[in-house]
Amino acid sequence: MKKVNLILLAIILLSLPAIAQELTAKEIIDKADKKNRGDTQQGTMEMKIVRPDWERTVEMKSWSKGDDYFIIYITAPAKDKGQVFLKRKKEMWNWVPTIDRMIKIPPSMMMQSWMGSDFTNDDLVKQSSIVKDYTHTLLEEEVVRDQLCYKIELIPLPDAPVVWGKIISWITKDGLNLWKSEYYDEDEFLINIENAYELKDFGDRTLPSRMEIVPADEPGKKTVLLMKDIQFNKPIDDTFFTQQNMKRVR
Repeated sequence: MKKVNLILLAIILLSLPAIAQELTAKEIIDKADKKNRGDTQQGTMEMKIVRPDWERTVEMKSWSKGDDYFIIYITAPAKDKGQVFLKRKKEMWNWVPTIDRMIKIPPSMMMQSWMGSDFTNDDLVKQSSIVKDYTHTLLEEEVVRDQLCYKIELIPLPDAPVVWGKIISWITKDGLNLWKSEYYDEDEFLINIENAYELKDFGDRTLPSRMEIVPADEPGKKTVLLMKDIQFNKPIDDTFFTQQNMKRVR
């Protein structure tokens, strides 16, 4: 009997490390989010807006620090060059040099299209925190475009300042990359589908370098975001993210 008990104890002890390594849904989301943001991030991006009868490309530089500070400077096309978007904690601003105006973007406009794309203002500056503002439920594991993923449902907390009624995200088990997301409104109608592609090394991490947002019920429309160059964890002072600096940043 004692020998049987020892064998059983050994089996239990051997299984403990595997149990300890299991991540909760919230931990998976948190790790993926931190990997994607870093402590700071700066780089260059290209956004292609695709419509049934036309296309438009916008080039930009971006800087961010945590989830409180974000600046985007438009470098092309010529008619938009010089526009700057700033998120500083709970506020968002747009500097438009052609009319010499600083415009505050109110919370009511966070769901509005950014630069005519399928991204919203909220998507642009990550106004809501997918870690803090939602509950997280691990639904299952599923293969998406050759990647085994955690499928996680995010439901907003009752008083959270969020724009989506529900998000379902697929995060790769290998690398914890955000690979696909579905965004639903408050009535649980699917609005947008986001897919990530083309893993690429950016310094000390591997991330998708191309993201596509496709409206669920508007055939022929999509927005493609290409990450051309990203640097992580290079120190940026908080004073960089100010209205004064919006007029100077290049």
